[in-house]
Order: sequence, then structure tokens, then C-alpha cells
Amino acid sequence: MRPAVSAVMKSSMRAAVVEGPGRVAVRTVPVPPRDGRALVRVDQAGICGTDLKIAAGSVPVAASRVMGHEMTGRVEVAAGNGRVPAGTRVLVNPGVFCGRCDLCGRGLPNICRNGGLLGRDLDGCFAELIAVPGELLHPIPDSLPADDAALLQVLATCVHAQVSPEPLRTAAVVGLGVTGLLHVQLLAVRGIETIVGITRSAWKRDLAARFGAGVVAAPDDAAEAVARASGGRGADLVIECAGTAETLAQSMRLAGPGGTVVVFGTTAPAADGLPTYQWYYNELTIRCPRAQRPGDCDEAIALAASGRVELAPLVTARFPLAAAAGALRACEDPTQLKVVLDIPAVQ
Repeated sequence: MRPAVSAVMKSSMRAAVVEGPGRVAVRTVPVPPRDGRALVRVDQAGICGTDLKIAAGSVPVAASRVMGHEMTGRVEVAAGNGRVPAGTRVLVNPGVFCGRCDLCGRGLPNICRNGGLLGRDLDGCFAELIAVPGELLHPIPDSLPADDAALLQVLATCVHAQVSPEPLRTAAVVGLGVTGLLHVQLLAVRGIETIVGITRSAWKRDLAARFGAGVVAAPDDAAEAVARASGGRGADLVIECAGTAETLAQSMRLAGPGGTVVVFGTTAPAADGLPTYQWYYNELTIRCPRAQRPGDCDEAIALAASGRVELAPLVTARFPLAAAAGALRACEDPTQLKVVLDIPAVQ
């Protein structure tokens, strides 16, 4: 364990904040007040597409918002409930929830009416310290390597998206970035008979094959590949991970009668030209999972600790917090998968 700097003695810290569209700076900000929350020292923070949109200004946030929502760290000061003691290594669920509204009462804290996302609606984890409610802390074993731990929050969202009790024979994943490759692995863990991975990138197709896709194809060959793999039935499950109108429409066409399409990629603005009659004709189920629930975080940790999924190969670059702006630019490089910020104890 690295030496900690006492949070009690510090009144300020370094953080990456949004100063305006296209302007991200690392500067000194006050240590967040606890107000009964846990104070967590951030070890590492992953960068995702939402962060890029916030930095660019396409997702508006409050002035000087501390960015970031994918993180692991260590509890510096326990929350008032004391459930997770100081010194514990943790994954932080970035989806803040109230626990009191009707949606929380129905077991849907990920879409809490009073909730929000760290780094967007509240200050996030591109910082030395973050204050969060104790309910958002999920202990992780010290034995889990940093590169594996860096993908836990993303894995939790994929676990949440794959809640599917029905038996499946053929599944396709459209878009093989970080989440697409995680979905391939989760499908393999579930024992799906045939997994088809679809992307333009040859090296990502190779990774998908390594992770359990028995068939890989470029988008132009996807329909033929799925038809051949499924005996002409179409896919029982298609998971769209690219987040474009074109790939969403393609996913709906690849699904066979009675199939399910999981809209995992965030398609914005509204996607026109979708094959809506096919939804009816094939009686498709269209699922739109959002974020993760607490149990998904625990399941993701268990999967990573068991070694049933490979996470470390998806971390392709690491930057210090001081180079946060450069790390955001690196995410635009198509040869990168997950870019991670290392947050040292002292800046």
C-alpha cells in the first residue's frame, strides 16, 4: 500500500476540471466536505466517452466541474455508517442514488429520480480525493492487479446489460471497443453456443476471437456471417456497442424472430431510418440498459477476481493526473482502448 497523505491535514488537492468547452485544466481545488460521506483516495480513473463529451461541451456541466466517474481507490475516512472501514480498497459506483424514491424502492437505483452521475452532476474522480456516500463503496481484493481493477466499473455496466434468463444459441456483438470486447467475454462465460463479433478493425476482431467469439466479421459481411452461424435463424441476442444510427439499425436486422437487441451504445441525437416494421414483424425485444446497480458492481468484482474475464489487455495507455488533457486527446486515437489516469498520493 502506498503511503497516504492525511485527508484531515489537507485542505486542498489537485483535480482535473472543465473550464469551458474544449478546456480541461488540472488545478488546486478544496478537498470536498465529507458531510457524513466516505472520503476516498483515488488510485486510478478510467476515461470514457461521456468524459470526452463533457470535455467538448456537448454534455453541459456546471462551471469548474471535477470530471470522471470510473475509479478505484482506498477509503481514507469511513462514511458515517461505517460499513466499509478506512484502508479498504474499493470500487466506487458512480451512480448516486437516494434510496427513497419509487424507483429505488423497485430495485432501480440506477435510474433514481433524485440521482446523478459523478463527474457530470456532481464532482467526480479525476482528483486526489472524492467524497461519496458509503452505499456506493464496493470492496475489492488487494490481490487484483491495477489494470484489471481499472475496468471494473465498465464491466459492471456490461453485467447489468446482460440480464437475460432465456436460453440463447447465437449472440452477436456489434462494435468491439472496450465494452464490446467485455460483452464477448461475458457471453463466453455464460456458455453461449456461438458468438459473432463485428467490427471494421482487424486487430479488434483478433481480440474478440481470443476472448471467445467463434465467428468474427467486418460490418459488410455481418449479415452473411450471422446467417451462417445461426443456420439462417438470425441472432437470438444482438448487443449494439458502437452507438451510431447505422450500427443500431444493423443490429435490429441481424436479430432473428423473437430475438433481443440490447442498445448498449448511446445513440444521439435521435436515430432516424430504423427498421421499425421489422421490430413488429419479428416481435423483437429492444432493451436499453443504463449504468449499473449495486449488485452488478459486486458481480463484476467477483468475475474479475476469479479470472474468468480478461481485463488488463484492454488498458492500452496510462497518464498522470497532471496530463489529463493529453489523456483525453489520446482517447481519440483509434488504436487505443481504455486510457487510464494514475492519481498519485502527492502532486
